[in-house]
Amino acid sequence: MNTALLFGSTFGLVLALGLQQQFVTNDHYFAAFSNSLLISLGQLGMLQVIHARGPAEYAAYMLGGPFGIVCSMALYRRHFKRGG
Repeated sequence: MNTALLFGSTFGLVLALGLQQQFVTNDHYFAAFSNSLLISLGQLGMLQVIHARGPAEYAAYMLGGPFGIVCSMALYRRHFKRGG
């Protein structure tokens, strides 16, 4: 259970941080404002489950970030990018 929480919290936090970078770079003010709330929630969640105790939990923590950033890039491209 802790392994899934570590992966999920890292994934969610990095996803929100990746989207935030895109929102700020592309002047999406409302989206950046709203997404900041998600970042705060992700950080709080991360602080609650950060106690990794074994290799599987460390791996889950480390893999959540790369999957989160790639998903944020795809999500932004698919749903928020204007133009072509």
